[in-house]
Amino acid sequence: MKLNIPIYLTLFRVVLIPFFVVAFYFPGNWSAFFTALIFLIAAVTDWFDGFLARKLGQTTRFGAFLDPVADKIMVTIALVLITEHYDAWWVTIPAIIMISREIIISALREWMAQIGKRNSVAVSITGKIKTVAQMTALTWLLWRPCDLVIYAGLIALYIAAFLTLWSMCQYLMVAQTDLLNDDE
Repeated sequence: MKLNIPIYLTLFRVVLIPFFVVAFYFPGNWSAFFTALIFLIAAVTDWFDGFLARKLGQTTRFGAFLDPVADKIMVTIALVLITEHYDAWWVTIPAIIMISREIIISALREWMAQIGKRNSVAVSITGKIKTVAQMTALTWLLWRPCDLVIYAGLIALYIAAFLTLWSMCQYLMVAQTDLLNDDE
């Protein structure tokens, strides 16, 4: 396996995960800021590693595997942390929707790959917009410097939850024929 800049960025994102969690639980006034900052750095590297891999022609199987895993772990942890912090159903419900969707779509992609149709459930523009809304919401809800940022974060969280459901429906509709066909 050859390591390259995009893979190093993805590995850096994985290394950030424990620091992200420690920052969240660290006592003090700056805890929320550093938690959000680490998450934002991870979010930027998520975009940047994919961009560089395509731009530099450095896509690899390992990178294609590790990138979505690092992204899903970081986002899931952030969703769990904001759910714990806010301790409210209006944060928990969107978090449940987003985590459930990731499990469903990951399973769908794996299954579609087994039947040779992985490309039919490739990332869509709706999924990309959902990711931007999700990363924005999580950064703001982790940072929470004032009520305005928290409210904006909640709005972005609900936009992300809606786009999460919408993109899941799109993926399932694309795979509908294969899912419902009992012929082997």
